[in-house]
Amino acid sequence: MAEPRSPVSASVPHNPQALATAEGSTLEMDPVEYVLRKRLPRKLPKRRNDVYVNMKTDFKAQLARCQKLLDAHREICIHGLGLAINRAINIALQLQATSQGALELAANTSTVELIDDLEPEDPDEAGEPLTRTRNNSAIHIKVFFPNS
Repeated sequence: MAEPRSPVSASVPHNPQALATAEGSTLEMDPVEYVLRKRLPRKLPKRRNDVYVNMKTDFKAQLARCQKLLDAHREICIHGLGLAINRAINIALQLQATSQGALELAANTSTVELIDDLEPEDPDEAGEPLTRTRNNSAIHIKVFFPNS
């Protein structure tokens, strides 16, 4: 029987990073002195038939919610961001499989700009809050009954 692995230290290496400021200059930032706070992504308009998939909610619960919406609407739109892209695809494929081919899928991908806030750990020090933008992949899957 194999020995259990010891947990890997989750400490951030003490390497200063250069961060671009709004004026175009660079600012040297020590990652140990800042706390990363991720903002929620800007969402598409919320319609009754939109489903935003995440990794925190149970897969079966999200699948049941989509099935319930399909019973009420002729089409739904499933949105997944980042790690939730695979889950969004799996939900759409499960819906199609359980409908015995009655449903069709149309997928679009996009890139979403996300904003992170870097707040100083010690508010008494001179460090000021910073923001950082990054890009993340997204998928939008239209699940619908074709006109027959």
